[in-house]
Amino acid sequence: MASPQGSRAPLEFGGPLGAAALMLLLPATMFHLLLVARSGPARLLGPPPYLPGPEVLWSPRLLLLWLTWLGLQAALYLLPARKVAEGLELKDKSRLRYPINGFQALVLTALLVGLAVSAGLPLGALPEVLLPLAFAATLTAFIFSLLLYLKALVAPASALAPGGNSGNPIYDFFLGRELNPRICSFDFKYFCELRPGLIGWVLINLALLMQEAELRGSPSLAMWLVNGFQLLYVGDALWHEEAVLTTMDITHDGFGFMLAFGDLAWVPFTYSLQAQFLLHHPQPLGLPMASVICLIKGLETIPTATGRQLLVSGWWGLVRHPNYLGDLIMALAWSLPCGVSHLLPYFYLLYFTALLVHREARDEQQCLQKYGRAWHEYCRRVPYRILPYVY
Repeated sequence: MASPQGSRAPLEFGGPLGAAALMLLLPATMFHLLLVARSGPARLLGPPPYLPGPEVLWSPRLLLLWLTWLGLQAALYLLPARKVAEGLELKDKSRLRYPINGFQALVLTALLVGLAVSAGLPLGALPEVLLPLAFAATLTAFIFSLLLYLKALVAPASALAPGGNSGNPIYDFFLGRELNPRICSFDFKYFCELRPGLIGWVLINLALLMQEAELRGSPSLAMWLVNGFQLLYVGDALWHEEAVLTTMDITHDGFGFMLAFGDLAWVPFTYSLQAQFLLHHPQPLGLPMASVICLIKGLETIPTATGRQLLVSGWWGLVRHPNYLGDLIMALAWSLPCGVSHLLPYFYLLYFTALLVHREARDEQQCLQKYGRAWHEYCRRVPYRILPYVY
């Protein structure tokens, strides 16, 4: 049984109506981006060139390919890990254990893909089937979320997330009722957070680079930069996989459609937008501009706090969430190789700005509850949230 209504967290994302709208809007936005990225005008705000029918979206072969990909990553998850880390303390005072082998999974995936390409796998053909593959990922996310919701119905109250047990099935389906759904030691949320989506993202980028090489003789400098930047980001995330155990996704949010769709579909098919754009809309990029972009990219190393002390010096003395500022600078660096003639490649920057402003507001509320007066004093000493002297 869920906890009494008085002890539940306030509803977020506009409540049940907002959750229902997002479950329609997010997949529609993803498919819109996939369609316009390959169209001539490539207008972010314009209508898509056409509306694909069921015969374009549905492919049992690609559904099987997607399930095989998930199965491969699950098998790599179960391999012996270089380290096993403990998560934060749960309501029942226990701590879950997590294998730290994400970077190992990335390296093994790269080796397997390399062998497959050497044996004749046409990886460069992958961009031609992104639409039905994205549909398979979306369908999987919906079905998976339903199974997670049903599993959570029999979970003990101590296993429920703070905000996913409102009693409204639409809202709880979206946000996720159970905090850490597991079968034995296999943690579904932790597995999905950094594995299939992030590694799939760089694989799609690589396929786009290979197809550009087939079409034009060699990949462009802009395509190399986007692939390199985003591979560095994914590699860094998986190398420091243990850091995800202190994030809001793991410690606070339940595992429902919001995270399942985001991890499995939105990340690989939307975050690869810059590479998709460059394949269909090549952009000239000289070495001087590329060097400037690389200097921007170098600011990615802005650190993040994982301890319980409130820092008031360094970056945390300028803004309360400097890691979000680093994310935005990095997003800009990913988009600049695409030039400035189209707004479409900057969708990630616009979307991520909105996401981080919303997440920052959620962070503020949780920090206020956690630190009380100390947080008020910190806000007085550091008045800016993300961007110094602006916000």
